[in-house]
Amino acid sequence: MAAKDDIGRARGFLMSRPDYESAKAVIFGIPMDWTTSFRPGTRLGPTRIREASWGLEDYSFAVDRSLQDVPFYDWGDLELPFGNVIAGLRIAAEATRRFLTDGKMPFMLGGEHLVSLPVIKEVKAKHEDLCVLHFDAHADLRHQFFGEELSHATVMRRVVEVIGRGNLYQIGIRSGPKEEYEFAAENTHLLRGDFLTAVDQAIASIGERPLYISLDIDAVDPAFAPGTGTPEPGGCTSAEIIEAVHRLGKAKVVGFDLVEVSPAYDPSERTTVLAAKILREAILSYC
Repeated sequence: MAAKDDIGRARGFLMSRPDYESAKAVIFGIPMDWTTSFRPGTRLGPTRIREASWGLEDYSFAVDRSLQDVPFYDWGDLELPFGNVIAGLRIAAEATRRFLTDGKMPFMLGGEHLVSLPVIKEVKAKHEDLCVLHFDAHADLRHQFFGEELSHATVMRRVVEVIGRGNLYQIGIRSGPKEEYEFAAENTHLLRGDFLTAVDQAIASIGERPLYISLDIDAVDPAFAPGTGTPEPGGCTSAEIIEAVHRLGKAKVVGFDLVEVSPAYDPSERTTVLAAKILREAILSYC
């Protein structure tokens, strides 16, 4: 069960254990949105996803497992110096390094997409032949954005520099300047067409190599997930993204993140509920 404070209010993601040492996996939030270019607010995502999780069952019919069967710990959100991008990324890297050293599988909640970069760097340091699967509406492959090389719009360009050409797989992409698509054609696997067919193609291509999954919630159509900073019509359905998470259980997943949930833009809270369910299914599918 999640830890409780002294007035009995539950804290942390649904069924998170109070014991870090015995946990196989660790959830942690990086509440940073310092480079958000359109609608800010993703710093509030991790907390609201945790709150939404308590409306779910701990048991998943789809995978026939319960969160009670998986020892995982919710670290909470990292404390970041507001507005300091470099310091925020450094703190995120240090925390990830500790979790990996302690033998925990990282499940990170953002925050803007830039926060995936330090986590992926640390996972790459542990798994030399790492591949990254990137679900998103946007390619995030710009070299600079408004003169900045560290941005939520450049994060996957920086990831390619970390993991090497040909090791990034991108699914759901439907927005970006021509230059990004030209870069992708030479450096990444940008898989188009039917969403789940693309997932199966990625799984077959990656094979037994270690895989990190980075899931921007705007990969999902805003009809299902409007609570995000840069919504883009034409994405997958909520059922398709959950099925994708299940299918990736065939791969050797070594890390996972879910980013860009911005709760203020969805008073219905369906985005945070979907995010919480995605995280539940990811934990049950990969641990």
